[in-house]
Amino acid sequence: MTLRTHLQEDTTYRVLRMLQANPDLTQREIAQQLGMSTSGLNYCLKALIAKGLVKVGNFSQSKNKFGYIYMLTPHGLATKVALTGQFLQRKLAEYQALQVEITALRAEVGIQQPPEQEEGESLKTIP
Repeated sequence: MTLRTHLQEDTTYRVLRMLQANPDLTQREIAQQLGMSTSGLNYCLKALIAKGLVKVGNFSQSKNKFGYIYMLTPHGLATKVALTGQFLQRKLAEYQALQVEITALRAEVGIQQPPEQEEGESLKTIP
């Protein structure tokens, strides 16, 4: 897969995850939380709606002033589950690549590798 495809999948995954957790957020709120422009999010939402992954409901009790709620369809939920696994695999691969690079950089500047950290222990900064 290309970098562009990975970025599109990551964006789709993050939007679906955000919508599942907070279906009544406004597009502006979602865009801000995801670090993207409102127009970029709008484009993404339209594509997700066209693919049948998201359904827009109009509810007057929504905190959103326009009364819209973005709901994941059953197909959207299945897609999110699949994308979650792919996203996790990519992030684990990135993490492992970073560990290799950090080890090489430490060796290059003469900093000893710290003892293995216990699971759940936070990462320490370089002295």
